[in-house]
Amino acid sequence: MSRVLIRLAVWAGGPILAFLAGFAVFSVAVMNYEPHAPAHGDAVVVLTGGELRVRGGLKLFADGAGRRILISGVNRATSKDDLRRLSGLAPNLFECCVDVGYSALDTVGNATETRTWLETWGFRRLIVVTSNYHMPRSLMELGRALPGVELVPHAVISRNYQSDEWWRHPGAIKLVLREYVKFLPAAGRWMAGRLIPPAPKPTLPAPGGPELSSSRPRLTGL
Repeated sequence: MSRVLIRLAVWAGGPILAFLAGFAVFSVAVMNYEPHAPAHGDAVVVLTGGELRVRGGLKLFADGAGRRILISGVNRATSKDDLRRLSGLAPNLFECCVDVGYSALDTVGNATETRTWLETWGFRRLIVVTSNYHMPRSLMELGRALPGVELVPHAVISRNYQSDEWWRHPGAIKLVLREYVKFLPAAGRWMAGRLIPPAPKPTLPAPGGPELSSSRPRLTGL
């Protein structure tokens, strides 16, 4: 009986150790996504999930980090006027170059919404704005949906994440652990995409995108 119990413990212990080791690696990756001055991109995409993300992305755009900005996954209760007031941008700049997407309900939806946006504008270098704990999964899903597009991470720090010795704060541990559990299926989809050739996608416009003018279609309210 003791041998059986030992074998069961070994079989059960292997996956647990793998899970814990993966969590440790994931946690270090999250810690490395600290706010920094980003390189310029063609455009900015914000994956919603908090006011800090939206404010951070709009500030980058206002500072000239990109020529357009997509705010993806906006709650339908939040109007364009709400976002315009939050942005602090001049009304003509907001109307010209801020695109608001309402269709995404999760990170996979963010990636789909961003791909649709890129099929119009053809940007090749995107600054990705989201919380640091959400960044690994975001880059995984966006990278899977947008092959050939360069993704530049710009993280914001959630109020629930204490970057200084976060492991001493139960709320921060729960936050990172919950995100790690969500990250695992995303990693599985990414690996499957590497092993199985994807279906052909429409060709994006040439790098640089179209010239910005009032005659171009805008995707506000995707």
